[in-house]
Amino acid sequence: MAGSPALLLLLSLGLCCTGAQGQRNKMEARFLNRNLKHPQQGQRLELECWPYNRESGVSWVRQDKDGKLHVIVYISVLSRTTYPESKTTSLRYEASLTGYTYRLVVKSFTAQDEGTYFCTSNINQVLHFSSGQPAFFPVTTTAAPTTRTATTQSSQVIKKDNSQQGPHAGTSNENILHSICNIFLWVRVAGTGLLLLTAITITITHCQRLPVKIH
Repeated sequence: MAGSPALLLLLSLGLCCTGAQGQRNKMEARFLNRNLKHPQQGQRLELECWPYNRESGVSWVRQDKDGKLHVIVYISVLSRTTYPESKTTSLRYEASLTGYTYRLVVKSFTAQDEGTYFCTSNINQVLHFSSGQPAFFPVTTTAAPTTRTATTQSSQVIKKDNSQQGPHAGTSNENILHSICNIFLWVRVAGTGLLLLTAITITITHCQRLPVKIH
């Protein structure tokens, strides 16, 4: 029965008909504990339904996160319960009629019980649909540690590079330039000295080859 096209069609018709009847035909489904906002894992969750017509039975329906509808139980005006596959009892649910209130109990709430709960009633061959009661675990948000770690590591790398340069990075560069200038200066001095030495050697050799005149 869960999620069947026939059920979807009936529920859709029920929504239209309920809206056409107005507020006087309003049905309401809600938590028995008015202060409850979100059920917890393993909690005993109790819901109640207030139909506007007290002479007809009520069906409890759950719409899951994917939008599929699941019939949970039918409770007659004589407080008789009928679960899917014509079972009279359920391991997961309890259902009852107390006064004019139709109650549903989820014995131990789990992730598969999350959804929006409705009660429906067939009155004069018209399906009426109650307001929905959402029942979901609290949404928890956590900061992504990976992004923060990566950012921290990047900052550490940048700091490390800056620390390696140090406050004397500019002085070190000046020393390197000064050393290069000194090398070029010494090359020029050595080249000039070599030229002078060559000139002197040539002059001495030339003078030695000149004939000596005897008076």
